[in-house]
Amino acid sequence: MSPSEKALRLRARKGHAPISALTAYDYPTARLLDEAGVDLLLVGDSLGMVVLGFPDTTHVTLADMIHHTAAVARGSQNALIVGDLPIHTYPDPATALANARLLVKAGAHAVKLEGGLRQADKVAAITADGIPVVGHLGMLPQRVKVEGGYKKKGKTEQETQALLNGALALQQAGITALVLESVLPAAARYLTEHLEVPTIGIGCGRSNCDGEIAVITDVIGSYPWFVPPFANPRANVAGEITRAVQGYLDALTG
Repeated sequence: MSPSEKALRLRARKGHAPISALTAYDYPTARLLDEAGVDLLLVGDSLGMVVLGFPDTTHVTLADMIHHTAAVARGSQNALIVGDLPIHTYPDPATALANARLLVKAGAHAVKLEGGLRQADKVAAITADGIPVVGHLGMLPQRVKVEGGYKKKGKTEQETQALLNGALALQQAGITALVLESVLPAAARYLTEHLEVPTIGIGCGRSNCDGEIAVITDVIGSYPWFVPPFANPRANVAGEITRAVQGYLDALTG
């Protein structure tokens, strides 16, 4: 199935079946998630924190994203692979398209970028080239330094309307789906009901979007140093690693 066909299949899920999405940054994780049946694998710039040890996503480079996207692509056969365009890589339509092509060459089926009205022309340029795009509204991690932290969105009617205006501009430009991050539940539900493309929520409460995305380290409990308040860990991989390594050390000295 071609990348465009995978994107169309995902878009057609709106109103019919919930979309499952998880981040992946390496071959074994991608292979395990793909074999488990996850619909969408996001090679997110969140790797800056949970893989590379940076304080936020603003340190991630295009070279980082290409490297990790290629690893994920080698491990996945069925899921739609979406690669994040990191900060400063889409200042204008021509640059956005050139860098989107590099992520696709590395193995991505689609790319994701953050922002609404100001990004519509870049989305249009990328989609006109046949590359599917996933939008991202709400809390924008690449703007954390500008906004002075991670803040919930959709707190007022005016803020919700601004989000909708941005979402509609992205939809008109041709996005396949829209990630909503840290949008208040009522606002997320309102946006979902007024858009033709599926919304994929994170930190938006349950059942307010057409699907849900989670950071894989939050799901499996492999990054204990910071767990978002909305995360729902389903394993304790960090604890198992500590236990296994302790057993190894004990065996050496026993």
